[in-house]
Amino acid sequence: MSGLGKTNGMRHVALYVVDLEKTESFYTELLGMEVEWRPDTDNVYLTSGNDNLALHRRPEAQSDEGQREDDANESVLDHIGFFINEKERISDWFTFLTDNGVKTLTEPRDHRDGARGFYCEDPSGTRVQLIYHPPIAKTD
Repeated sequence: MSGLGKTNGMRHVALYVVDLEKTESFYTELLGMEVEWRPDTDNVYLTSGNDNLALHRRPEAQSDEGQREDDANESVLDHIGFFINEKERISDWFTFLTDNGVKTLTEPRDHRDGARGFYCEDPSGTRVQLIYHPPIAKTD
């Protein structure tokens, strides 16, 4: 552990996205996030109340010849995750997103640690996991 102790957790992710408008709609209309701040037409910051997701319109990196430069500087992000507090709701979310035309990458499945989840894609191709994870699930 570092000399300063723990952080308060990861609560912010920033993504470059191909289609800002469709990607914003995915997170707001389907996953229930709200717009927190829109500084300009190329950037929007979303929240679920205890987090922050920044969507930045992806700049078109062009070389002198007008060709897209190689992907050496592309993100190595594997996925982002949204927690669901009830294990039984994972299948409901899968059906809801599928019914709304979202590309799903896996079926819901149980994990050895008691978690349950699946992967889908946002309109810009970012892998999104919806997961019930017992140690983090809120119990009311």
